[in-house]
Amino acid sequence: MVKSENCISDQSLMKSERKLNKELRRVHAHIHEVKDEKSLKDVPYRNMVSPAMANSLSQRILSFIETKKIYKISGYTAKQLAKELHTNTRYLSAVVNAYFKKSYSSLINEYRIKEAVVLLADKRYYDTNVEEIGLMVGFANRQSFYSAFSKFIGETPRSFRQRLLQ
Repeated sequence: MVKSENCISDQSLMKSERKLNKELRRVHAHIHEVKDEKSLKDVPYRNMVSPAMANSLSQRILSFIETKKIYKISGYTAKQLAKELHTNTRYLSAVVNAYFKKSYSSLINEYRIKEAVVLLADKRYYDTNVEEIGLMVGFANRQSFYSAFSKFIGETPRSFRQRLLQ
């Protein structure tokens, strides 16, 4: 009898994990579809950056964001990143706009939201309130977190979490 109860709980756990993984894949795909309308304008200096330099800089930008997790630093500016990458903000902005079809702040917010989604879905953080998670991923305040989350995901972080718990 105990064996069958364990099987049932294991099966329901696996089912809920599959549901969660499916939801996370859906959210990540949706985030990549969101475009920043402001960034799609012609960017000054876009033509001054050679394709080879732009390709190299785009890879360095991604590497820096993903390895150093600069998006978690509230207020980390494009100027700071440009300095770290030994370039200027005009080139950085042109490359971010051309390669990622987003502004610098939208690119950073995308990484913040991706991490927030993972934390909101992680059972270890169920006792952490939504606002704290926003701060953990680099947002300066509740309003900017809710606004960016709604823009990328299409619902508030609180409703997203509640939907996952059902």
